[in-house]
Amino acid sequence: MNETAGDLLELVRTGRASTRSELRRLTGMSRTAVVSRVNALADAGLLLLGEELASTGGRPPGSLVFNVDAGVVLSVAIGRSRTQLASFDLAGTELATASVEHEVGAGPDAVLAPVAARLGDLLPDDRPVLGVGISLPGAIDPERAVSLASPVMAGWDGVDLAPYVADVTDAPLLVGNDADVLALSERLGHGTTYADMLVLKASTGLGLGIVAGGEVVSGHLGGAGDLGHVKVAAGAGRSCRCGAEGCLETVAGGWALVARRAGSGRDVHHVRELTALAIAGEAEARAMLRESGRLVGEVLATAITLLNPQAVVVGGDMSAAFDVYAAGLRESVYAASTVLATRDLQVLPSTYGDRAGLVGCAVMALDHVLAPRSVDARLAELARAGPSAAPSAW
Repeated sequence: MNETAGDLLELVRTGRASTRSELRRLTGMSRTAVVSRVNALADAGLLLLGEELASTGGRPPGSLVFNVDAGVVLSVAIGRSRTQLASFDLAGTELATASVEHEVGAGPDAVLAPVAARLGDLLPDDRPVLGVGISLPGAIDPERAVSLASPVMAGWDGVDLAPYVADVTDAPLLVGNDADVLALSERLGHGTTYADMLVLKASTGLGLGIVAGGEVVSGHLGGAGDLGHVKVAAGAGRSCRCGAEGCLETVAGGWALVARRAGSGRDVHHVRELTALAIAGEAEARAMLRESGRLVGEVLATAITLLNPQAVVVGGDMSAAFDVYAAGLRESVYAASTVLATRDLQVLPSTYGDRAGLVGCAVMALDHVLAPRSVDARLAELARAGPSAAPSAW
């Protein structure tokens, strides 16, 4: 076998090896080859050696430790009414966070200029930015890293997002759909127990992240899980924000619930406010959220029967009132799915709650920058730049 330095880092980072001898045993490589690759990783600041740590009471000589402080990734979770921002270390631990209120329909210039300004405030003084993960509502093109003709993202279609953060960092930019990113966050949460999940985002809009065998399935053109725009009988004749009629969102999406509440003369301006009322015990708000869960469950039941997940994870703003929302969801799911599909099914709240989008964006960025191929490419750049470039330029 001839694993690269990036491959060896993956073994240490994931806990499968913690010494050079374990690396030799797992890879079948010679001592010289392992030492050479380990030294390159240590010179770049990605590995800490036991010899360096022993004198301070750290690991014993010969051990290898992934240096989670070798850099940071930035997360930008863009929602319809606010953007959440955070920086994370290389283990996915949040370091600093902020948020910016906005209306996403105002377009990328209006939204991303203040976002970039706040993002700069989250940078640590001594650690380089290795990647940026951004999530967007609606369909995206992951290859071009742009929004893709999403009706709820007017003015964003095909817009290159990298220039907006260029003054903050030139690190690689990764873009994902918000429901897929929510599903990615569960890699550090429920994904440690369940390999097959449906991750529901129940918020202003509705979306579904599909996890099969531990991997997020986005489908052709990234369109898998567009739950909110499935046509339902209850939505017949109702106009959706997407321009069509009869979509599930018209009766169960947060924007529709807010509009219905306003029609009763008791205004709320965002589904977060409606959810807060439900948590406080207001009967009407609780009834609206439970009914939303029931209607979503009717559509979700088909997906559960077809895909046979181990768990349904509920995230998004409405998940803050999980017990209420999940009661409606279970009512429909267990009534309409097959007995086999629901026999062991778990319905669970999102592991990271309001922070799930940020965590998912961090996972997306870390998956890229710490992939063996990316690590090897960066080591090659550092080697060409000479000793003065490492480790600070990592």
